Amino acid sequence: EVQLVESGGGSVQAGGSLRLSCAASGITLSGNCMSWFRQVLGKEREGVAVIDDDGSIRYADSVKGRFTISQDNAKNTLYLQMNSLKAEDSGMYYCAAEKSYCSGDQKGVPPSYGPDYWGKGTLVTISS
Repeated sequence: EVQLVESGGGSVQAGGSLRLSCAASGITLSGNCMSWFRQVLGKEREGVAVIDDDGSIRYADSVKGRFTISQDNAKNTLYLQMNSLKAEDSGMYYCAAEKSYCSGDQKGVPPSYGPDYWGKGTLVTISS
């Protein structure tokens, strides 16, 4: 059984930082498409950052230069370091896994229909 468990969310002021973690079991991060998505109530879930099966990394334009995705294969854990946070970064953040390579055109973040597995999410609230 695949499980993805996110942690690290919280409330911070604009300009602050948070580091999200996603502990994976039942699936190996390396060689699969691992992503972070976020969703605001009433809006569609959107991709934020991804590490594709070949190790390539891509970000949504809205977070480039501020967010960094990484993974520790020994710990089988995915991370999202978020700096210079803005109010519009608020939302529920989800870890997602897709077997093999990411769906989509491999030029940006994967579509929300791509992942095979999802975590339950961790809430990020940024106050301005």
